[in-house]
Amino acid sequence: MANENKELAGKVALITGSARNIGRAIALELAGAGAAVIVNARTSAAAAEAVAGEIRAGGGRAAVTIADITDPEAANRLIASAVEEFGRLDILVNNASVRRNTEFADLDFHEWREVLAITLDAAYLCSRAALPHLTASGSGAIVNIGGLSAHTGSAKRAHVVAGKAGLVGLTRALAHDLAANRITVNCVVPGLIDTTRHESSAGIGAPAHHAVHAPLVGRRGKPEEVAALVRFLCGPDARYITGQTIHANGGAFLA
Repeated sequence: MANENKELAGKVALITGSARNIGRAIALELAGAGAAVIVNARTSAAAAEAVAGEIRAGGGRAAVTIADITDPEAANRLIASAVEEFGRLDILVNNASVRRNTEFADLDFHEWREVLAITLDAAYLCSRAALPHLTASGSGAIVNIGGLSAHTGSAKRAHVVAGKAGLVGLTRALAHDLAANRITVNCVVPGLIDTTRHESSAGIGAPAHHAVHAPLVGRRGKPEEVAALVRFLCGPDARYITGQTIHANGGAFLA
């Protein structure tokens, strides 16, 4: 999305899981505000390249790094690639996640760990690897992308709810730990957003709470509306905001 203010000019942003949906919208929004962007995906190279192509077509700078950020070494390489490509790193958006519907009685330890690794472990690994560079920025920002179900609960999603709730705790802890480094840390929680969901035998699909929480504004949100909030939190006008969990849900849940 174009932004005439270009308040992020000169900044470099990395968005995990940014090949589609909300992650894609965040990548485009930050690029529109002037940031150079690293687009990340675990396997979707073509989709990630398409996002980078959109950014370049709009006059922005973008690069793609494919990495499984549940692997510590891969997370380290991802951060290093951003600095190697653009010379610095100012913004980290921990967006990568996976959402599955699985009855708790059927939820084995492998699936439990897989979902928590992508949602929570990866945010830890990327934040830790990015810390020296965000500190060097002098105005670093971490934005974690949470989930509505962490606040409402949801059937068949014990692993998803636990991971997203963990991001809220991580946000608050890092806000304390990193304030002296002049790094802000916040969590944006999207509500019911129009995104492409891939139904599969793994149980990926719309969660139960989507059926019982209706937005007061009478519609679902757009990925771009979440991205606009992320952009603000990464910019110069949000330097007094840290440790916060901010909902973008059209009134579906009142925090």
